[in-house]
Amino acid sequence: MRNRFVLSMVMVDLTLLAGSAMISSLLLFGTPLPWEARQVGPRVLPMLGFVMLAALVASTLVPSMPSPGVPRPSYGRGLTMVMITLSAVALMVLATRIYFSRSLLLVTMAIWAVTVVAHRVVRRRRPWIEPMVVFSSDREMVRDLQLAPHADVRALIDPSSHPDQGPLDPEITLVVDMAAALSPEVARLVSGNDLAGRVVKPLASVYEEHTERVPLPRLVEDWQMTTTLQQVRNWLWGKRLFDLAAVALTLPIWVLVAGVVAVVVKASSPGPVLFRQLRVGRGGQPFTIYKFRTMRSDAEADGPRFAAVDDPRLVRGGGWLRRYRLDEIPQLWNVLIGDMSLVGPRAEQAPFVEEFSREIPFYSLRHLLRPGVTGWAQINTGYAADLEGTVRKLTYDLYYIKHVSPILDLRILWSSVWTVITGSGSR
Repeated sequence: MRNRFVLSMVMVDLTLLAGSAMISSLLLFGTPLPWEARQVGPRVLPMLGFVMLAALVASTLVPSMPSPGVPRPSYGRGLTMVMITLSAVALMVLATRIYFSRSLLLVTMAIWAVTVVAHRVVRRRRPWIEPMVVFSSDREMVRDLQLAPHADVRALIDPSSHPDQGPLDPEITLVVDMAAALSPEVARLVSGNDLAGRVVKPLASVYEEHTERVPLPRLVEDWQMTTTLQQVRNWLWGKRLFDLAAVALTLPIWVLVAGVVAVVVKASSPGPVLFRQLRVGRGGQPFTIYKFRTMRSDAEADGPRFAAVDDPRLVRGGGWLRRYRLDEIPQLWNVLIGDMSLVGPRAEQAPFVEEFSREIPFYSLRHLLRPGVTGWAQINTGYAADLEGTVRKLTYDLYYIKHVSPILDLRILWSSVWTVITGSGSR
């Protein structure tokens, strides 16, 4: 079923490309068949053939690009497919010097880009769904699966029960809790369906894929997280270079905005413009984080505590700065000097880290990577104000550490831009 979903996306995209070429020809030459147009004629056929071939290759490669989670009709991947196709055609033209119509090519690509996005708008209303039967007694994990948008839990079977031995629907995925003791009947049912070619997956893997969180109760050893970083260590170098390039290229904008914010902070209340605080970074090493001050200078006179909704410690305009994350602009300096990354787990205060490390298993694994200005947990859960919220954020942080990649980083950055625009999740 998953393969049919991906294949149907590819076929529709290629059909839209053919339609885009016909619309482009009609607009430019007055005929939907460009090879019949007097302006270009049959000379354009090799170019059109290569466009379709490049699009076929791109539409096959893009879905296979590494990305965690279930297949989604992604706008970014759709536009990436268009750009790869256009780049491949441009290189082909330079290499072979064959005839091509610049206007036909560019208008076709522009129309195709619009239709590719429209295709994904429609598909996202009815996304790919994985029907499944779950063999588990862990109600909490199953409840999270039932709430996931791409999972359809058709039945929940107690692994110690004695169910019917008949075959299941071939479209059904069997999800088995490997931590549970299976009755002989359940073991025969699962192994029989596996031998018959049905899809059988462990509950922990399905939970992680559909909820995009690490199932903390199933994490038993540190190596389960640390070994995954060995697989992406080459990207960690690229991640650092990307941070430096992104901050350096946008520096004029940030300096201008920071100047305006500094004036607002200085005029809002007495005290320093910048707020400095000791946070815990990569490897558990402390560093000084910089922000624009949004609270009174004595805000933590009684000790550190979480920010609250409509916090009375906020200065005039402080809530607005936090709402649109403008107070975090100075953290770009932390990125430049290597204390932080643009994307990563949130840097927490040392007293909180000590407390949570005692009370929450595997909390220290958050420090395997540099902390981020934004992160997977921030865009999914916002601020955490208690222990339960911190545990939930940890499941997202560990998921990010396990699946860190350029695609996931770009996805987080794009979601963060939208968060800044809307001002959602702030305190």
